[in-house]
Amino acid sequence: MILIVGMANTENTISLQQLGAHVRNLRTKKSMTQVELASKCGLDRNYIGMLERGERNPSYLTLVKIAKGLGLSMSNLLNL
Repeated sequence: MILIVGMANTENTISLQQLGAHVRNLRTKKSMTQVELASKCGLDRNYIGMLERGERNPSYLTLVKIAKGLGLSMSNLLNL
């Protein structure tokens, strides 16, 4: 089970900074800009930037949109 939290980082948790860095890495590997990803996800570019910096705690539905925008399954998105 993967828990996404903003504070503690234990064996079973992912920090928001780790998640954001992972999303940024996946996006750049696909040669996508934040604007392109935001457009594909139906999100604002500023939100994508905040997410990538670990400033936002995305909901499950937002993670689904991001996975779809990146052309990935949820398990691949969260495979840190």
